[in-house]
Amino acid sequence: MLNAMSRQGLEPPPLPPGLLEVWPVIGVGALGWLTATIAAFVVPALETWRPVTVAGLATGLLGTGIFLWQRDAVRRGARGAQTGLEHHRPQ
Repeated sequence: MLNAMSRQGLEPPPLPPGLLEVWPVIGVGALGWLTATIAAFVVPALETWRPVTVAGLATGLLGTGIFLWQRDAVRRGARGAQTGLEHHRPQ
């Protein structure tokens, strides 16, 4: 059994590159919310879903906007910008 001192020295392995890509996750989430929103407005029995699905779409747009803002701050080299989600790729 490892004691607390030896556990501090262990580093977890790096995440696979596929798990660091955020666009597939954003795309799947957006597609799911869009599908649910369309269903809520097309299927009368799902009418009660409307506020939740519209809020889900809005939250996704807000989150994507914040992500893009932070990513641009990292690329500009701004102090205090969040890092670690995507590797910097020159454009």
